[in-house]
Amino acid sequence: MKSEPGTYSWDDLVRDKRTHWDGVRNYQARNNMKAMKEGDLALFYHSVNEKAVVGVAKIVKEYYQDPSTDDERWVVVDVAPYQQLKSSVTLDDIKNDKRLEQMVLVRNSRLSVQPVKKEEFDIILGMSE
Repeated sequence: MKSEPGTYSWDDLVRDKRTHWDGVRNYQARNNMKAMKEGDLALFYHSVNEKAVVGVAKIVKEYYQDPSTDDERWVVVDVAPYQQLKSSVTLDDIKNDKRLEQMVLVRNSRLSVQPVKKEEFDIILGMSE
């Protein structure tokens, strides 16, 4: 899950303890949110200037109507902080790791909510150690 830190950062999520992930207006990103199940973990990525995975969020409520719009096509999920990474894993780090060359973040870095394979997730957590 990607967010501009100036709009909503990892520190904001930690402060809030829980939030709904709103404002997604891309069908592919929306479908990725619809696939999320309660208890799933998500990489929290700061986009724009930082371009780095900084934490892990937990899905605490599956998708429902986005309260910021009356348009029923758009949904949100509720997330809570799960774990801050010991050190951020930058987009450059990810792109330079051959094991991650097929990762959606490498192939389509603009998509705001992306699927991550378990192997990719584990590699990124290991890179943060």
